Amino acid sequence: MATGKTIYIAVVGVGGVGQAFLGQLAQLQQRLAKKSPSTNLNLILVRRSMKQLSSPDYKPINIGTALAELDKVTTPFPQLIESVNYLAKAPGKVVLVDNTSDLDFATVYPLVLSKGISIVTPNKKAFSHTFSLWTRIFEAAANGSGPEGNGFVFHESSVGAGLPVLSTLNELVETGDEVTKIEGVFSGTMSFLFNSFQPVAGGGGTFAAEVKKAKDLGYTEPDPRDDLNGLDVARKLTILARIAGLHVESPTSFPVQSLIPAELEDCKSGDEFLARLPEFDSRMDEVKAKAAKEGKVVRFVGSIDVGSKEVKVGLESFDKSHPIAALKGSDNIISFYTRRYGSNPLIIQGAGAGGEVTAMGVTGDLIKVIKLLR
Repeated sequence: MATGKTIYIAVVGVGGVGQAFLGQLAQLQQRLAKKSPSTNLNLILVRRSMKQLSSPDYKPINIGTALAELDKVTTPFPQLIESVNYLAKAPGKVVLVDNTSDLDFATVYPLVLSKGISIVTPNKKAFSHTFSLWTRIFEAAANGSGPEGNGFVFHESSVGAGLPVLSTLNELVETGDEVTKIEGVFSGTMSFLFNSFQPVAGGGGTFAAEVKKAKDLGYTEPDPRDDLNGLDVARKLTILARIAGLHVESPTSFPVQSLIPAELEDCKSGDEFLARLPEFDSRMDEVKAKAAKEGKVVRFVGSIDVGSKEVKVGLESFDKSHPIAALKGSDNIISFYTRRYGSNPLIIQGAGAGGEVTAMGVTGDLIKVIKLLR
């Protein structure tokens, strides 16, 4: 049997996505160990807020017991730069899996990559913050314009969870197609909310009632305003627009419609916001009635017009036969209009949220890096 190689894995963030990733990592570890030549995936660091488990001698941590061991850690919590330096001294290639949404961590990505450490992550803040950070990340990455010895970076799950959105767009661009427009529903939360608020078949509850239902079912953030302000969708549009070649400075540099009534922006808690939201149902009722009168339904969408360099996020009305109107549950749908595809866009549709599918996108990126490190 051919001699195998060892790749060292560090996992930061072990919430819903992080735990799902660890489960998938264990399966991948077993599969790759059986191949010829084999690849050994050695977990050497697990980190969450205020606790870190690492292997002093770079021997593998048991994935199945890693979280239990992490809970028992009592040693002082090291600074992030200390952990990066520890990884840089590993006796082989390292892949850092960032399952957080931590912007402070994201600003360190260029340094991490420059030390030869690869990064896979669903952290959309890293790629939608300032255009300067975006540029510095890809100037440092070996799959950007960085030196050959630097790390690789992939972030498929930063848009659309496990859906192949970024890989598809990158391939369209890199093969020379001309992307003219990108349009879709980019939030599982907003998809569920508006599919319930104004179903194609008619009916639906009041806006406040549907927001509460979405929260009770776990579709929204603990404070629903974090979904209703539109910023999550704006971050995803920023990433897509940049890949399509537009210089978008930040998610706040283009029109983003917030569905938070101005009078409720200063509510002290999500519970207070939900309690008062019914006071403003008449506003959304008017939006629904106007769409219905035109034989349409209202949806919360994002769009990028590449030619006019126009990016926007907000409510739009669609004919009931339109693919965006016909979405079910919390599905995402992304349409790519290009020169090659003509008037019939390339459409990607499916679950755009959830721990397992997001982790799948992260695991897929890890596999890409492993192949590049061979």
